[in-house]
Amino acid sequence: MADFTNISGFRKFLEAAPQSIEKARVSAEERNAVLTKPPGALGRLEDLAIWYAGWRGDARPRVERPQVIVFAGNHGVAARGVSAFPAEVTAQMVENFRAGGAAINQLAENFSARMDVYALELDRPTGDFTQGPAMDEAEFFQAIQTGWDAVDPEADLLVTGEMGIGNTTSAAAVACGLYGGAAEDWVGRGTGVDEAGLALKAQVVRDGIALHSNALGDSFEVLRRLGGRELAAMAGAMARARMLRIPVILDGFICCAAAACLERAVSGALDHAVAGHESIEPGHSKILKELGKEPLLRLGMRLGEGSGGALAIGVLQGALACHSGMATFAEAGVSEG
Repeated sequence: MADFTNISGFRKFLEAAPQSIEKARVSAEERNAVLTKPPGALGRLEDLAIWYAGWRGDARPRVERPQVIVFAGNHGVAARGVSAFPAEVTAQMVENFRAGGAAINQLAENFSARMDVYALELDRPTGDFTQGPAMDEAEFFQAIQTGWDAVDPEADLLVTGEMGIGNTTSAAAVACGLYGGAAEDWVGRGTGVDEAGLALKAQVVRDGIALHSNALGDSFEVLRRLGGRELAAMAGAMARARMLRIPVILDGFICCAAAACLERAVSGALDHAVAGHESIEPGHSKILKELGKEPLLRLGMRLGEGSGGALAIGVLQGALACHSGMATFAEAGVSEG
C-alpha cells in the first residue's frame, strides 16, 4: 500500500508511472494487419484493441475481470441549494447500489464486472468551498488512499463512478479552476435544476474560484480545495490503475474533472485511459477536448454512477473479441487483396 502524505509525493508516483509495453503493442498491430478484413474496416475498434494490448502486455488479449468502483461523498456546498435533490439522497443511493437496484448495478452485471461501493464519511460533508477548502490535506490524502486501495490488482479494466449531491457543482469548479473561462461555461443542470438553479451554480463556482485564486496553479490543490472526497478517490483509483497497467474507461463530467487533475499534474498520466462517453453536461465535452479524448459513445446520458463508462465496456469487449478471435488470412485460407 502506498502512503500518500503530501502532494509532491503523489506527483512523484505519477511521474514514475509505467508506460505501455511497446513489444505487445507492435505485435498487436502486426496481428491486426493480417486479420480477415480490409485494412481499417473496423475503425476505432482496431485502435482500441491495439491500445489495450499495449497496456496489458498481451498481443491477443480479452477483458475477463473488469472492475467498476462507485465512490460516494457529500458536499458542504450542497447547503447552498445547488442541487434539485437533498443531501440525504447520497446515502440513500449508496444503499440502492448495495442492494443492486441502480442502473450501474445492471450494467456492471451485464458485462460481468465486479462492482464495489465506497461511502466516504457521508455523515461529515466536505467544507463549503466558497468559505474555505473543501478538504484539509489529511482528508484529501485519505480519500486518495481509499481510491488507490480500492483497485483490485487482478482486474484487467477499471471504471470509476460517483454519487454525491452537489458534485456537478464541485466538478464545474474544479474544471474552471484547471482551465479557466467563465463559470457559466462549466455548469450544467446536473440533477435537473431550473434556470435560477443554473444561475446559482454559476455564482457558487465564481465565489469558489475567487476565494482560491492563489492556488489554481496546482491541479491537486484545485482538487483539494474545490473537489470532494469521491473525486479525490477516483483520482487515486485511476492513478493506481496506471501503476498496475490496468486500462481505464472514463465516465462522465465528474469523473473526467477528477481525471483532468492527474493529466494537468503530469502530462501523459491518462495515456492508459479512454473516454467511455460524452454526457450532455456542457462541461464534459470541453474537458474531453482539453484531454484530447474522443468519446466512444454519445447517447445523451447524464446519470453518473459510472454508467457511461460501464456501458462502454461492451465496446471494448467487442473490439477485443474481433482482434483476438478473428482468423488471419493465412489461418482462414483467404487470399489477401
